[in-house]
Amino acid sequence: MQMPHFVHCNRQLMPAYKNLQRVVVHRGREFHFMTYDGIRADKRRDREATPPTWFLISSGKRWPVFPEVPGESDAEVDRRLVAWLEQNVFAG
Repeated sequence: MQMPHFVHCNRQLMPAYKNLQRVVVHRGREFHFMTYDGIRADKRRDREATPPTWFLISSGKRWPVFPEVPGESDAEVDRRLVAWLEQNVFAG
């Protein structure tokens, strides 16, 4: 298991987040997915915390897919991404 490296943020030591990427070819089309770190809750802005999440990247925009599961295998991530595509892109 790779240990995270740490960065300083607001005088606290925090692990640096490493983005993950997957390119899934499904039904003859290529889809680019990427993870982004979660967001801390901010009571002043009435914003709840969010976990690290997979996003579909397309046309310079990103759409949330599902929360990242630490330690999940590439094969399982691909399976879940294809299932998401079937339900959200190709449904209808």
